[in-house]
Amino acid sequence: MNAKKVWFVTGASKGLGLALVKKLLENDYYVAATSRDKEALEKAVNYFGNNFLPLEVDLINEKSVTKGLAATVEKFGKIDIVVNNAGYGQAGTLEELSDEESRENFDVNVFGPLHVIRKVMPYLRENKAGHIINVSSVGGFMGNFPSFGVYCATKYALVGLTEALAAEVESLGIHATVVYPGYFRTNFLDKGSFKLPKDPIGVYTEARKLEEIHVNQIRGNQAGNPDKAADAFIAISKQEKPPLHLFLGSDSYLFAKQKIEIVTNELNANEKLAISTDY
Repeated sequence: MNAKKVWFVTGASKGLGLALVKKLLENDYYVAATSRDKEALEKAVNYFGNNFLPLEVDLINEKSVTKGLAATVEKFGKIDIVVNNAGYGQAGTLEELSDEESRENFDVNVFGPLHVIRKVMPYLRENKAGHIINVSSVGGFMGNFPSFGVYCATKYALVGLTEALAAEVESLGIHATVVYPGYFRTNFLDKGSFKLPKDPIGVYTEARKLEEIHVNQIRGNQAGNPDKAADAFIAISKQEKPPLHLFLGSDSYLFAKQKIEIVTNELNANEKLAISTDY
């Protein structure tokens, strides 16, 4: 079996996934990468060496995921590091989003990674090694963004899955990390990666204002550098004890500090009430 690390990266045709795949190939890793459109993936990566395996995978279809993972092991002999990066942003208040819109966001952002985890674990257990990196969002730690409740809920769910996964696989020699990116200068806020509600309700002025800010002010001006994020992914993959929680971006770091301060203050203010319910 080869000693070179084999990476399996989902959502690799754009955004952080694309930046990571390019960086990995530059550094001579083996990379299997997935997209819903293999041709678009190949064009975006623009690499023609033997280290790269582009795969057309529908992440919400378990058979498609199984096939993609099997093809990776067939070509490279193993899988070492999995990056569940695929996902999209869904804007809209909780009232105005349809059941279809909400469930679709959960299908892609939560059940897609869950399918990959479920199907890759037999390979990692057999090797008694591996690292699963799930890409959440700072919105999976601090959810007080009007119009982003469902999206944040999907990212909170991914955090819960990762925390449980880390506890389940620790004795098997496998690691799990959840990454909370802030705003990175990718096409995440472009059409196709960011969806607005189909039937907006006018009275939600805070939601409309924040959507407008994301589309017209934040897009193209994000502080985060995707190439530096890719460096961070590679860095934690080399650590003997990688972090369970990794916040990426100065904005993400500050949001996290704010959330911790808010929760700490509320714990202290309500300590007597909290402990008053025991027998």
